[in-house]
Amino acid sequence: MNNPLLEPFDQAPFSKIKNEHFKPAFLQAIDAAKKEIDDIVENPDAPTFQNTLEALDFAGQQLDRISSVFFNLNSAETNEEIQKIAQEVSPLLSEFSNDITLNQGLFERIKAVYDQKDTLELTPEQETLLEKKYKSFSRNGANLNDSDKKRLREIDAELSKLKLKFGENVLAETNKYEMHLTHEEDLKGLPEGEKEAAAQLAESKGKDGWLITLDYPSYIPFMKYAENRELRKELSIAFGSKGFHKDELDNQKNILKIVSLRHERANLLGYATHAHFVLEERMAETPQKVMDFLNELLEKAKPAAEREFGELETFAKSLDNIDRLEKWDSAFYSEKLKQKLFNLDDEKLKPYFKLENVINGVFKVAEKLFGLTFKEVQTIEKYHPDVKTYEVYDDKNNFISLFYADFHPRPGKRGGAWMTSYKSQYTLNGKNNRPHISNVCNFTKPTKSKPSLLTFNEVTTLFHEFGHGLHGMLANTIYPSLSGTSVYWDFVELPSQVMENWCYEKEALELFAFHYETGELIPMELVEKIKESATFQEGMATVRQLSFGFLDMAWHSKDPSNINDVKAYEAKAFEGTDLFPDTPQTCMSTSFSHIFQGGYSSGYYSYKWAEVLDADAFAHFKENGIFSKTVADKFKENVLSKGGTENPMELYKRFRGAEPNIDALLERAGLIKKAS
Repeated sequence: MNNPLLEPFDQAPFSKIKNEHFKPAFLQAIDAAKKEIDDIVENPDAPTFQNTLEALDFAGQQLDRISSVFFNLNSAETNEEIQKIAQEVSPLLSEFSNDITLNQGLFERIKAVYDQKDTLELTPEQETLLEKKYKSFSRNGANLNDSDKKRLREIDAELSKLKLKFGENVLAETNKYEMHLTHEEDLKGLPEGEKEAAAQLAESKGKDGWLITLDYPSYIPFMKYAENRELRKELSIAFGSKGFHKDELDNQKNILKIVSLRHERANLLGYATHAHFVLEERMAETPQKVMDFLNELLEKAKPAAEREFGELETFAKSLDNIDRLEKWDSAFYSEKLKQKLFNLDDEKLKPYFKLENVINGVFKVAEKLFGLTFKEVQTIEKYHPDVKTYEVYDDKNNFISLFYADFHPRPGKRGGAWMTSYKSQYTLNGKNNRPHISNVCNFTKPTKSKPSLLTFNEVTTLFHEFGHGLHGMLANTIYPSLSGTSVYWDFVELPSQVMENWCYEKEALELFAFHYETGELIPMELVEKIKESATFQEGMATVRQLSFGFLDMAWHSKDPSNINDVKAYEAKAFEGTDLFPDTPQTCMSTSFSHIFQGGYSSGYYSYKWAEVLDADAFAHFKENGIFSKTVADKFKENVLSKGGTENPMELYKRFRGAEPNIDALLERAGLIKKAS
């Protein structure tokens, strides 16, 4: 069979790939990668950095490319067949990964180089590669006895399947639920554009009336604007109870099994808990430091959160005589209060944020800061017609990257927003191989009468994911495993979160915030209101974000063997951060994909950690001008291009001149007064 995945390719050959190509391609690529590993182990020459570490980092490139194509499709354009293949190949990849890290001969060669590292005169990047490879072996069982190695393989194979199953259940729950409305009064309060989108969705499924789903572009506007409290309650409970129905899509047993296996794995490797294992390779270093960090922020944010919650309760009582504020009231009354205080709502802002203009705006910001230009091209193959494709060049017209942008929800696409890559950047035989980067989001689709108009929150999401994209696009390293976003997990959010800051700045908004009908620039009083309202309910938002960090640490920094009630355990973790009454029918953990499917286990705190970094970093831009070339060049040189080649705190200090200061975040959030 001619298999396009097994022929050399630069761009992913989407049009030629059929589902039946994947498994044979994986099997053959795994065999080829094993042969490359065997060649390193059986090399008769004494181990050197080049013939062992370098050779290992460039081994298995074909397998890496096939994996990136397949798993990106499984996130952005999946179907039952692809999900079945994922369940079959994930354990094989897990086993192959174990074959490497548990290969005694390979470990001995790495150790031989590691033991003489002080005499080798390595570059900082080579030192990092050696350190990381040696640690990845010792941290993944190289020093275990044979029976423990066997158990580690079993755990990893089972975990890879459980994580996939968890995500499949969440997606199936999201796709399964529909609120079908046939009376227009049930949509009272909803803006015309949202009603039209709901009608169009119903029509696309052959139904009369309107459809509301659990996809964010449908769910969030309904929770924010719909006056029918009972329907908001129904939708809120449906959203909050994904994976919590004691049926075939229930995730409770999957969670208990995942945390149990992660704990056992950590113990096997000599760590007290999964969190201890994970955090050894993070800026935060230990669970205690994470808890201290979360508690310090909670202490600063909770008084503000309680005050804001009290104001919201009083407001809801005065407006609609609501005695007890529930979770399904939060977005609705917050939006009404925000409109009252600032005379600002998303419907006023959305006409200025046409998707194409925002994309153009983020490109212009990247041009002013980093000298990049984005040229849309039709010659790059796509996996779906919605995808836009670009070639990226620098100010000397050097090719920098391919960029894929996929912005609208559809049934085969998981919710949320993310950045990924189809090809990493690396330098081999003197050639700098440039990356292929992708941003995937779920923004409101155009309707028959309106283009895709973004909420301000969606604008910041686009800038956020684009920041991750820049981290991938501007990578400039030798080794693929240290390139782009291959950094400590609590450093990876700095480039993304810092980009959000430009959305609040007049100089940046003037580049793209034009009314989609009149072409009028966004009025400056609206810009001022955006800035004023940026800290609206920031105490509540901070406490909510911290609650997710506490929940993550509760699951992963303790022995889970006595947990048998997922909901009760979650409720205990949320003590101290709860503002709203509990809803017994809902459970967050059962759809908390970040920590049970994605890579954020013991790492959810890193969003807040990175906010400290980003607030401090942007303060440096503000001091010098938000488009300061000097500061942008320092950021590009020391953060965006360096990937994981050096310790992130050293890179940050080289950019900023000092360690980050938490006060910059607290001041920006309005939780402490700015020092005069």
